Amino acid sequence: MHKVSSLPADDAACGWFHTSAPRQVRPAHQGNSNARYVVLGAGYTGLACARQLALNCPDNEIILIEAQQVGFGTAGRNAGFAIDLPHDIGAKDYIGEITTAKNTLALNKLGQNLLRDCIETHSIDCQMRPSGKYQSAVEKRGLAILEAYQGGLEKLGEPCQMIEGADLPQHLGTSFYKRALFTPGTFLMQPSALVKGLADHLPQNVTLYENTPISAIERGEKTKLIHAGGSITADKLILANNIFGMHFGFLQKHMLPVFLYASLTRVLTQEEQQALGGKDSWGVIPAHPFGSTVRRTPDQRILIRNCVSFNPDAKPSSAQLERFKQRHQFSFKQRFPMLPDVDFEYSWSGCLALSQNHQGFFGELAPNIYGSLCCNGLGVTGGTVRGTLLADWLTKKSEHQPLIDVLLAGKKPNRLPPQPFLSLGVNATLCLGQYKAGLER
Repeated sequence: MHKVSSLPADDAACGWFHTSAPRQVRPAHQGNSNARYVVLGAGYTGLACARQLALNCPDNEIILIEAQQVGFGTAGRNAGFAIDLPHDIGAKDYIGEITTAKNTLALNKLGQNLLRDCIETHSIDCQMRPSGKYQSAVEKRGLAILEAYQGGLEKLGEPCQMIEGADLPQHLGTSFYKRALFTPGTFLMQPSALVKGLADHLPQNVTLYENTPISAIERGEKTKLIHAGGSITADKLILANNIFGMHFGFLQKHMLPVFLYASLTRVLTQEEQQALGGKDSWGVIPAHPFGSTVRRTPDQRILIRNCVSFNPDAKPSSAQLERFKQRHQFSFKQRFPMLPDVDFEYSWSGCLALSQNHQGFFGELAPNIYGSLCCNGLGVTGGTVRGTLLADWLTKKSEHQPLIDVLLAGKKPNRLPPQPFLSLGVNATLCLGQYKAGLER
């Protein structure tokens, strides 16, 4: 038996969760249950996997377990971009090896299509907009990144448009940015509302249990998950709990728990909307990876997401959040001087699972235990497609076999250095990255 060493404990004030519609929370699991397939984690990966297993195996009950409420955890805390394009920050043109880039593009677009089909079929109200994204720069380093990425996208045959700073206010309202590379394939949404909606429209043979944190795992011919109210025994267990997979004994010393921080304003008044100008909904990602992600939402709020910390215990820090909220206010004022009286209503953190080589895990972790872990910050489309294809692989469905083969053959997260060298190296890298981001923070 392996005791689970850490459980999700997200901070309370996630703006996406609190501004999305409330839903009927499913009861926690009680007693002892058995199922052929048990999926752990009801984020994008787990929801997609449970859905596809249920569709592929209509005569089997699928059990889906969530430690917290659906939409409250990591999946409901991202910036709300469902991105289609590859973005390899280790490559000079941000595209890298062309075959790998094309495979990533195919996976991301399939993930987008799967999400869009669910949203449209079930009329999920998650503010989905086919808005594209603006990758924006302020300083020379960021401008060079945009030019390199434009060249990479042209090599890949994907549409993009470079927009000069003088023209950006009619798009974004703000004149803060010097240039932006617009790509039309991204759609924007309210992430917590999306996750809640996906959970509320699962097939009938999926049983979802919320607020059911697992305290221990017992491995054998079958796998028993133990919690305070009983146990769940799986013929086949699928881990879709990202960073917490390592606390279940898998990929230990292969994943980095890195926290990002975001703040969301109150709703802008009509006068403030007019003062801002530009389009009524858009999303900006920074040219430099450590810059600020910014969104104007359809319900007329502004999101600022920046600052990063390495928390080895995968626990959020209230002291860090309070400190980084000040940075959010500074970044907001830089970009939106025409909105001097707009305050943040919500601030929160969210944990990413990163690997040193930017690779994730897909496949078999142990006999009858499988997983898709370490999303590297690309969980919306990436998690959706990987969860779906993991279910297809387990049930021997071959509609997307070439993409399944790509994932199975892909590199895995590499082993991390031991402590204290790991923390020293990661923290130095994060500090240097945030310094180099300059004004783009």
